[in-house]
Amino acid sequence: MKKTGILNREIASVLARLGHTDTVIIADCGLPIPEETPCIDLSITLGTPDFESVLREIATDMVIEEITLAKEIEADNSTLHVHLTNEYSEIPFHYLSHKELKEKIKEAKAVIRTGEAAPYANAILQAGVIF
Repeated sequence: MKKTGILNREIASVLARLGHTDTVIIADCGLPIPEETPCIDLSITLGTPDFESVLREIATDMVIEEITLAKEIEADNSTLHVHLTNEYSEIPFHYLSHKELKEKIKEAKAVIRTGEAAPYANAILQAGVIF
């Protein structure tokens, strides 16, 4: 049994298999996920687990080279946007329309679905390298 880090075997496996520029998406409970994209569904109830808690744990285990958000988050969920840009200020942020972000789901190695119910609480995490 693992002693530290992410215990969820599906998440740990996806993170261990990431290469440079591969992506993983942390998603709210409403993001439409195509059938062909692997989904690790952590949602238990509305709001549990929340987006921020899941992202925090993923960020401790993954080298994140950049984060992509829907540009709508700035106006429609400014509290989360400010938190993310402050908490992860060392990581470059990129923005796409929500429609464009949804098109990128097919390219992700996996979507980690949370119970988050706040608007635009979705982030594409691009893997970096440790060297």
